[in-house]
Amino acid sequence: MINPKPVMAIVFRAMLVACVWSAGCNFTLAAPAAKQTNTAAAVAAPPPPPPEQPAPTPRVRAYLFRGAMGPIFSRGMDQLTSRLEEVGVQADVYEFTICRLIAAKAIREYKKNPLPIVLIGHSMGGLCAVIFAEVLQEENIPVNLIVAIDPAHATGEVPRNVERFINIFMSDSVLGGGDVVAVPGYPGHYASYDLKDHSEVTHINIDKMDTIHDQLVNAVVQLGTTPMQVKGETAPLRYVVPSDAPLELWDSGMPLSARAGDTLQSIATTNNVPLWSLTQANHLPDNATLTAGQRIVIPRHLMPVAQQPATTATATEPAKRPATPSARSSRGEAPAEKSSPRTR
Repeated sequence: MINPKPVMAIVFRAMLVACVWSAGCNFTLAAPAAKQTNTAAAVAAPPPPPPEQPAPTPRVRAYLFRGAMGPIFSRGMDQLTSRLEEVGVQADVYEFTICRLIAAKAIREYKKNPLPIVLIGHSMGGLCAVIFAEVLQEENIPVNLIVAIDPAHATGEVPRNVERFINIFMSDSVLGGGDVVAVPGYPGHYASYDLKDHSEVTHINIDKMDTIHDQLVNAVVQLGTTPMQVKGETAPLRYVVPSDAPLELWDSGMPLSARAGDTLQSIATTNNVPLWSLTQANHLPDNATLTAGQRIVIPRHLMPVAQQPATTATATEPAKRPATPSARSSRGEAPAEKSSPRTR
């Protein structure tokens, strides 16, 4: 009689071998499942990030002018020109003595390819910038921004074809000190900053201050990539910058109406501006009592709102820059009294 156990063992081994080689075996069924999992993982994987887009090239022409003996005493204009070129701005620096010659060149360039025009000048170069704008006005060519850095006393009035004018000066300066004003009925944006209380600033180093260069480069780049569109009423700004306050460039002033319970301090906090800027712009003491509807002027920053850091301020003023003016030397002159704002 045949023993059934060896026979069953042989049959079982034969079935196991057949299972291994068979396409229907449970072992082979596991492979497709693994393949499906890998496929699903591949589908779920995020696509690679797109290549970073280069920053837009500023479409603006900047003409910079040194003061008297510029190659020795006005080298800050060369430094600022290099910084503008590094960010893609078409910038050139010249001696103030060929001001009208360069203005004629600018007219030809503008008629071939009209781009926003920026004029920046130190000392006699500041005087040149205003003359330059007057020459362009005769050809009905606008000037988008003039920055005068401690211009000469003889500097004339800002003409009407200038969209924005900024004067950074020292009223007690002998070599500069030009307190430039605008022509009557000037429709543009005007801001004047007197640094007479900053003993670390001199006529020789004011054109080399990094805090000024930083803000001007940003302003020119924004002007060339996103033109600064400002709507509504504007008010001129005239400041004596306190000795312990950094210089921050604003783009004229914007009037608003005080609400019930407002104080100058609460408005300054809401709009992220220093209290002293409101007391000077509005000729009011720090603790002035405000009435609902009272007109208050607040400074408006050069940068467009879209480029500013998010704050709780209104849509006109960004967070403060913590920098302070750079000091290269000091002067021992006694500061003069600041006269009241003058108009013509």
